Amino acid sequence: MIDFSLKTDHPSNTKTDAVAVAVHEGQKLSWAALDIDKASKGALAAALKAAAFSGRCGTVLPLFNLAGVSATRVMVYGAGEAKDEKAALAAKDARASGRALASCAVDQSIAELTIFPLSEAAVDAMQQMVMGVSDATYRYDETKGTSAKPKPSLKRVRFGMPEDAAKAAPAALKASVATIHGMEYTKYLGNLPANHCTPTRLGDEAKKLVKSHGLKVTVMDRKAIEKLGMGSFLSVSNGSDEPPRFIVFEYAGGKKGEAPTVFVGKGVTFDTGGISIKPAPDMDHMKWDMSGAGTVFGVMKAVAELKPKQNIVGLVVACENHISGKATKPGDVFTSMSGQTIEVLNTDAEGRLILCDALTYAERFKPKAVIDIATLTGACVVALGSHNAGLFSTSDKLADAIIASGKKMNDRFWRMPLEEDYQEALNSNFADMANVAGREGGAITAACFLWRFAKKYDWAHLDIAGVAYKGSGKEKGASGRPVAALVDYVLSNE
Repeated sequence: MIDFSLKTDHPSNTKTDAVAVAVHEGQKLSWAALDIDKASKGALAAALKAAAFSGRCGTVLPLFNLAGVSATRVMVYGAGEAKDEKAALAAKDARASGRALASCAVDQSIAELTIFPLSEAAVDAMQQMVMGVSDATYRYDETKGTSAKPKPSLKRVRFGMPEDAAKAAPAALKASVATIHGMEYTKYLGNLPANHCTPTRLGDEAKKLVKSHGLKVTVMDRKAIEKLGMGSFLSVSNGSDEPPRFIVFEYAGGKKGEAPTVFVGKGVTFDTGGISIKPAPDMDHMKWDMSGAGTVFGVMKAVAELKPKQNIVGLVVACENHISGKATKPGDVFTSMSGQTIEVLNTDAEGRLILCDALTYAERFKPKAVIDIATLTGACVVALGSHNAGLFSTSDKLADAIIASGKKMNDRFWRMPLEEDYQEALNSNFADMANVAGREGGAITAACFLWRFAKKYDWAHLDIAGVAYKGSGKEKGASGRPVAALVDYVLSNE
């Protein structure tokens, strides 16, 4: 785990393995780069010119042994176009810079790196750089065996903040470090293979998190879930030999009796599609169908570290969707915890079947808001791709707050329609509703299904199917989204 902290020295006087300063396109020097250039009597500017350094975001130019500079290495990182002398990096560019600097530091076996953000919006840039460093240094190796790589050499990252940002920096750094701890936990759970990350394992992980972070947790087995009347949830688990788990986290940082915010996560640890079986190509991606649950774990870990003065509840519905003689058949009808009956027309539309019972369970907390997170529909991926998660909400205020946090943390959402006009497509001749409608507007009708169980509180549904993981290439794995946005949402609403 990398140690993050703050520095107060001038860039040229900082004793560290490497100091990082920003340069804009056109080789325009930032305040920190000017300090280095002055101390080195123009050597930095001369090196930039000789290297024809572009200053584009995500680029890094390492320099060595500049006269008058305490650090052995100076890493110049691109800050893009300078609109004025104090131009701020956009969130995605600051994150890219942190990622590029950390990668360069790892390549050069650097143990300590000190980064000087731009003066304008330095605190926001620092937060994104922390996440960029985490992106570059995170490693999953639990099941790698003999091919596991050595841990990155980078152990410490310091941030040298300009004077006008020094007051806000400590709290912001604490928040960003807790956020990446949550994100890395979410990535870890998501990247575990499905034969390792079972519903039982998630229950065990919840108990471990409680011991280390002081949360309250209740882990319910099938018998307890049956007692609650969660027939819809259990219908999905029927085909699997893996027993289901319903996990309830409680964090009491606010006043006793104060309405909590409730996060609900879909935890399908592997999704075959059931009898409506999925095609074989890319079915390995279905180990990430518990990413909503992983998000709740990550948010609760960060919340427990930061200890905000509010009450937070996390609900995780965990099971496998499998095939057997006991599996749900298309056309079967089940009774949900709410008493509403559901005709299951497609067993691969299982996420909504487990979430609906958790949304009903959330009523007992008399929440001020409920936010569910789920890799729910391929239709949302078709609509929005992999940059924005889909957001549906019954509350403009809640939706606006989530979107604002998403923009701030470069963890973006796009609001989708939630209207009664779409509900008719879910009508059934044999139950109160069907679990699917037609192909058109599939992400919307899925949200409308959940809406039927979320009438008693302000509610938002986040369809993260397009953003929760990368399915191919060298970066294949869980992304940790949208932990950053949801932690910021919590902190922004204290």
